Amino acid sequence: MEKQLSQPLFTWICYCLAFVFLTSGMMKLVVSDFKVRFAELGLPFPELALFIVAIVEVACGMLIARRFYLHLAVPPLILIMLVALYLTKLPTLLHQGVLPFLFEARLDIVMFVLLLVIWNKKKL
Repeated sequence: MEKQLSQPLFTWICYCLAFVFLTSGMMKLVVSDFKVRFAELGLPFPELALFIVAIVEVACGMLIARRFYLHLAVPPLILIMLVALYLTKLPTLLHQGVLPFLFEARLDIVMFVLLLVIWNKKKL
C-alpha cells in the first residue's frame, strides 16, 4: 500500500518549492548577469526567454505557495527544470564526468523530484 504525505508535510514541500522558484524568478528579473548567461546558452531571443522563464517561475511559485491550481503550475516548472538540466548541466556530464554533474545538478534534481511529488499528490 502506498503511503500518502500528511497535509502539513505537503504544505511545507509547497512552501519550499515556492521559495526557490520565487527567489529564482525575481533574481532573473533584477540581476543583469542572467541576460549574459541566457545569451551564452545559444537560445534565440535570450532576453525574451529570460523574461518568460522569470515570470513563469514567479507566477507558478505563487500558485504553489497558496496550493492553488497545482495542475497548471507544476507542468511549466517541470519543463523549466528539464530544460535547465539539459542546457546547463548535461555539458558538465559530457565533459567532466558523473560526479561533477551530480554535484552541479543536485538542486535541479531535488526540485524536479519535489515537483513530481506534489504533481502526484494533487492527483490523489
